[in-house]
Amino acid sequence: MEILILGGTGAMGTHLCSLLAERGNKCVVTSRQKQINTPQITYLQGNAHDNIWLSNILKQKHWDAIVDFMKYNTKEFEQRYEQFLNSTKHYIFLSSARVYANSETPITENSPRLLDVCNDEEYLATDEYALTKARQEDILKKSEYDNWTIIRPYVTYSEIRLQLSPAEKEYWLYGALHGKTIFFSKDIADKYTTLTYGRDVARGIVALIGKKDALREAFHITVSESHKWSEILNNYLDVIEEAKGKRPKVRMLEHWLPVIGGSVPQVKWDRLYDRRFDNSKINRFIDTTTFKPTLQTMSECLTEFMKKPQFRQINWEFEAIKDKITWEITNPIDLYKNHFLKKYIRIRLGI
Repeated sequence: MEILILGGTGAMGTHLCSLLAERGNKCVVTSRQKQINTPQITYLQGNAHDNIWLSNILKQKHWDAIVDFMKYNTKEFEQRYEQFLNSTKHYIFLSSARVYANSETPITENSPRLLDVCNDEEYLATDEYALTKARQEDILKKSEYDNWTIIRPYVTYSEIRLQLSPAEKEYWLYGALHGKTIFFSKDIADKYTTLTYGRDVARGIVALIGKKDALREAFHITVSESHKWSEILNNYLDVIEEAKGKRPKVRMLEHWLPVIGGSVPQVKWDRLYDRRFDNSKINRFIDTTTFKPTLQTMSECLTEFMKKPQFRQINWEFEAIKDKITWEITNPIDLYKNHFLKKYIRIRLGI
């Protein structure tokens, strides 16, 4: 098969490309950064948000499949979804399990979505990530096309992506490897989460490509096990301590603050929920019991990353604020009384 992968250089996309190539497929991958081609994988450097550039790629041929990892605003997606669907036999749309509302039971693909049950008018007036993905799902569902599949991964990790709840590695790991304090919050630490190795999510996607039974359906692809974020944190600390000979310090705040990383909606409408999943539907295509165990595999990914750490842009403003807190405030309660920090948080939150 000839498969177009839009934005395929992240935690899931890199593994997806290698898995498809191993099976003899030809992959064309869009990327903003220059990449090295292989016999089975061709990288096209450019911006897939550029309509003219993307249209030229879509017109090259009628693709056997398109896997779309890109992030669009709702208007942008509405303007181009038909072009995607007309250019391929099977369009794989990467949504997110963040679309789901809070659930006391393991989440199924039919569990309520935030877009459908949330009563917060201020939140619903935004195009926040979880709402955006749900609205784009609805565009596909309401269309007359039947050659699409919706994928809803949850928190994924890999050798290049290591999250600590809402914080990407640039917010917590960079400082930890440079002898600084990790900031985290008790309200998130006590919540259960489900983290899946990017290669396993990619395996699930491979199992769905070209399958007639997957058309006009949505699937989340996750491991079945769940862990408290405090377990994930301690697992990271163990790996760093073994590698560096010293355990990083942790400042545990009572409640999440933006200085930790992530956004207010992401935390309020997702990370403060317990997240467990029922994998019955995707198990018709791939056995999720074969997915890698979370704690062990995250340790292996962090160990691999530390051999040659590469970070994206560091938020030096937040780093300075965390340093200020560490140096000047001994009582966590005083954090809320710090004039400099309060002023900065108000600016970030727009209040």
